[in-house]
Amino acid sequence: QVQLVESGGGLVQAGGSLRLSCKASGRTFSYYTMGWFRQAPGKEREFVAAIGWSGRPDYADSVKGRFTISRNNAKNTAYLEMNTLRPEDTAIYFCAAGAIVGPLPTKTDEYNYWGQGTQVTVSS
Repeated sequence: QVQLVESGGGLVQAGGSLRLSCKASGRTFSYYTMGWFRQAPGKEREFVAAIGWSGRPDYADSVKGRFTISRNNAKNTAYLEMNTLRPEDTAIYFCAAGAIVGPLPTKTDEYNYWGQGTQVTVSS
């Protein structure tokens, strides 16, 4: 079992930055692929970014060049650095973990564990 707890959300003006953290329980964090998803009101949960055990990242086209995913295996923590935020980035952001081999997953059903989410609101 892996438990995930997100933090770092908040209210920021357009063009600003936020850094989300995802703290994981368990001793096998380094073996998991970590992902970030987001869900805006009335919309489906969508892929934002993922990072494999080796540190290889993948991003949704909408956040490429603005967001950076990283991980610190010694701290059992994954991060999402979000820069140049836009109002359309407003959503609840969820952290996810999956025991996945192969290409980095971008679909929700490919992940085994989820956090409770943290709200990010970008004002115009």
